[in-house]
Amino acid sequence: MVKDEEVLVVPATLLVELGPFSGFQPAIDRYLPALLDRTNQSFRPRSLVENDPSFKQLIPYVILECNDEQQTRLFRYTRGKGQGEKRLHALQSIGIGGHISVEDAQGDDWYRNGMQRELSEEVLIECGGKDQIVGLIYDDTTEVGRVHLGVVHVMQLSSCMATPREDHLLDAGFLPVDEIKLQASQMETWSQLCLRNLY
Repeated sequence: MVKDEEVLVVPATLLVELGPFSGFQPAIDRYLPALLDRTNQSFRPRSLVENDPSFKQLIPYVILECNDEQQTRLFRYTRGKGQGEKRLHALQSIGIGGHISVEDAQGDDWYRNGMQRELSEEVLIECGGKDQIVGLIYDDTTEVGRVHLGVVHVMQLSSCMATPREDHLLDAGFLPVDEIKLQASQMETWSQLCLRNLY
């Protein structure tokens, strides 16, 4: 029997206390301290929380950005069948991320441990970069969205040098923002929200 993965969650009541929202939320100073406070976090079996909106799974969502030929480019890919969340297969994405697992619970910052692990599993970044948290995403219009809370990072890379490590990141590479926007209708909701609010 496969062991059920335990993932990092916060109670939905916390989001209500901080101020409920739907869509993209740029007011990170209002939400982040409480969301990243370990006293508000717990690890619960993924099989239970995937369909339980009373807990929100905290998901780092990292956008890789670089400037090339005087234009901003983003790392974009299509989610293949090997990707964990079956409800997102075949959709395009500009975000890299995933669940924070109980295995990430070392040291003081469980969240950042998980973010770094997810990033290094998914892509090989061959240059320097600096990330900044720029917003939160909560999408209560979909089954997937109701149980996940995205923490949006923009990682500014010193050059456009990142390649996929995983086979399920299909057609991956850097494209100009304007070109990506033309394909927005083929993207998962979180990526659409990021494009609309950040670019």
